[in-house]
Amino acid sequence: MKSFVDYSSNSDFSIYNIPFGVAVFNKEYIGCCTRIGDQVIDLATLYDLGYFEDIEGLDDNVFEAYTINEFIELGKPVTNAVRTKIQTLLQEGSTLSKDQKTIEEAFYDLDKVKMMMPVHIPNYTDFYSSIEHATNVGKMFRDPANALLPNWKHLPVGYHGRASSIVVSGTEINRPKGQMKPADADKPVFGPCKQLDFELEMAFIINKNTEMGESISTKDAENAIFGMVVFNDWSARDIQSWEYVPLGPFLAKNFGSSISPWVVTLEALEPFRTTSPIQDPEVLDYLKFEGDKNYDINLEVYIQPENGEQNLICESNYKHMYWNMTQQLAHHTVNGCNVEVGDMYASGTISGSDPKSFGSMLELTWRGQNPLSLSDGTERKFIEDNDTVTMKAWAEKDGIRVGFGEVSGKIIPTL
Repeated sequence: MKSFVDYSSNSDFSIYNIPFGVAVFNKEYIGCCTRIGDQVIDLATLYDLGYFEDIEGLDDNVFEAYTINEFIELGKPVTNAVRTKIQTLLQEGSTLSKDQKTIEEAFYDLDKVKMMMPVHIPNYTDFYSSIEHATNVGKMFRDPANALLPNWKHLPVGYHGRASSIVVSGTEINRPKGQMKPADADKPVFGPCKQLDFELEMAFIINKNTEMGESISTKDAENAIFGMVVFNDWSARDIQSWEYVPLGPFLAKNFGSSISPWVVTLEALEPFRTTSPIQDPEVLDYLKFEGDKNYDINLEVYIQPENGEQNLICESNYKHMYWNMTQQLAHHTVNGCNVEVGDMYASGTISGSDPKSFGSMLELTWRGQNPLSLSDGTERKFIEDNDTVTMKAWAEKDGIRVGFGEVSGKIIPTL
């Protein structure tokens, strides 16, 4: 496919992508949108001008909403038809390519819009599905010879997080404060976190509601997953190490998480499917699956000090995940837990076997023992005030590139 819209060959937002998001246009109104190259397209205007009138099931202008929830709830027969229609409209020689008036009304330069949270997130769950990450953490905090807990290879470990503090890329994050217990102290102290970290993750978004008692099988899971975003699960390591026994993370995680503004559909990621790691021992029947369920998505993490330049500190890949999305959703719902449209499920920190692919400062510096050197001559054991952390994600194969853009967040001092 070739588009009438010019964009660079290394753009994340090729005609093969067609992601969905929400933007403020010209500081005037909010609506759902898509993107190609550096052009953001107002979908509500395209609807009003009749460009989607042939799509069965799209009876109302759901693109006027402040989130994409209403749109994705229509289900894949409708959302896939819309995505395909947009691809057709963006091709050379299309009806839209010759409609200059509509192009002037509906197309915006990227710097003329402000991206918003794309979805309303009723519920958020964070998994722990990278075997390399879990092994590294186990070596650091428990028994190096038995780094994984007994249940880890039998089920996708996860916990319910805080949906209210998930924010869109570009939102500043205050350094959290809380209780910590220094190794040389006999009682806890209170103050700003001293070991602030990022966690490199991806997250998927649900497009349906289920009733209590229902479950979603690995076979049906992909039909319930609309798409994915890049996810930074900010973590306060010193607060976490004191609080996490017996019930797991709490204040160490709920102060903020950041997501990329564009939701990339599973259909756009179809060319990048890849085999999953071998799971040994064999999983229980409800966790078994058929076909390629992992995705070859390149990941990068950068740290930028205030008034400094970006430093590439991590290069990883989503294909490393031991537990895939279909297994995560099947396990989450096997007990009858109901899901809601917009629910978000994060992967857990994504690390590979190479130390350069470790997806957190905790691992990259090995709990601060091996600080990273930045280009300005400073070192980092963890994230400092006024540092900006940026994560990028993209897939590329056979001349097709589909990416997520980036999620970026700046840490500012404690309130």
